[in-house]
Amino acid sequence: MSVIDKPIKPFSTQAYKQGEFVTVTDEDTKGKWAVFFFYPADFTFVCPTELEDLADIYPTLQKMGVEVYSVSTDTHFSHKAWHDSSEKIGKIDFYMLGDQNHEIARNFECLREAQGLADRATFVVDPDGVVQVMEMTCEGVGRNAAELLRKVKAAQYIREHPGEVCPAKWEEGESTLAPSLDLVGKL
Repeated sequence: MSVIDKPIKPFSTQAYKQGEFVTVTDEDTKGKWAVFFFYPADFTFVCPTELEDLADIYPTLQKMGVEVYSVSTDTHFSHKAWHDSSEKIGKIDFYMLGDQNHEIARNFECLREAQGLADRATFVVDPDGVVQVMEMTCEGVGRNAAELLRKVKAAQYIREHPGEVCPAKWEEGESTLAPSLDLVGKL
């Protein structure tokens, strides 16, 4: 079952962000774009490379009105310990949500129940709280933050330009398509 075009479900959890523990709920995401970036576990191998890559584009996402929430089934205490002990994770300024009761991963349908771990999954949520983009990979395949940035730009573009769609490999500033009978069979 897909969560695309569905509103995110209510949640409340503890997070680590910039030296503090804070409470984060679904209400905090309302009215702005959000990226939920699930990963299997702290203190692992592929995860720190992905999170560092995401940390590098976080300032750009913030300028675009996007907040980032990384999520694993670890606790917020584990996130702090990892942040304090890893050079890569120490670069993170976005929220690191603890999901030890698995509520958020279940809400986004990306929990591996048998292992109690989140899949490697990314969700882009619009200001109405509706999932617009979803990506999920197997354990050993890391994600690319540049591609995530491209997808966020495309999602924001089509929201601001109803009736237009972004073709494959679309980059900001390139031509879009306006679906019509005239295009059927010509692309």
